[in-house]
Amino acid sequence: MGALLFLLITTFQPPKPAIADPITITFAAPTTVDPSADYEVISHHGNSVVIRTFVPHTVTVNAHSAEGSVSVMIPIHSVLKPDDKLEPAPLKPPKPEPWPRLPFIAIGITALAAIGAWIAVVMLAKRRVPKPVIIVAPADEFRRRLRTLRPDAPKRWATLADIVRAYLAAVRSDLGAELTTSELLSRIDHPPIAQILRQGDLEKFSPWGATPADFDALAKQALAIPAWAEPPVVQAEEAA
Repeated sequence: MGALLFLLITTFQPPKPAIADPITITFAAPTTVDPSADYEVISHHGNSVVIRTFVPHTVTVNAHSAEGSVSVMIPIHSVLKPDDKLEPAPLKPPKPEPWPRLPFIAIGITALAAIGAWIAVVMLAKRRVPKPVIIVAPADEFRRRLRTLRPDAPKRWATLADIVRAYLAAVRSDLGAELTTSELLSRIDHPPIAQILRQGDLEKFSPWGATPADFDALAKQALAIPAWAEPPVVQAEEAA
């Protein structure tokens, strides 16, 4: 009775296998399949066995288990059509593949990106070109500031004194801007400079401001300060 039940519940899939189809045989219990030249065993797990055959006829699969022996007959169908003359199908020319657009699009995007990068580099390089530095002689800058100083400017005496101090510090290391008016005047003998610096200090620090004086006249005299501070170099031959 057990052997009959074992036989009855043995199944296989697909129900109409063809040549080279994997055929799954499911037994009622773990089974050992006998080897055969009509088929090959692809896999075997417990009561499930997968075989494959290349012969278009009924193959018999013999198996054994603890319940007994069983034979499964599986008809194999051919993949050929009835009355097939076994002539090869006519060759068809290959279909032309569409022209690949993606590589050209990628190349175009890369080229545009490279052009953009070069333009950015060129623009940055132009921006970074240092502008030429125009060096102005201290005497020329001193005279320019004097000529642009307006007589009616607020704190005109203090501004004039600052202009003179800045010039002297630029051309004479011993007349630096850190010196007080008294210290600076103790090192030089120049009445217009002395008057300008004192007038500037009075305007800055005195509650009464600068004393009455001719501003325009002193400003004009200040134009001659470079000739005193930077006397022309006399060549040895000319001195002789």
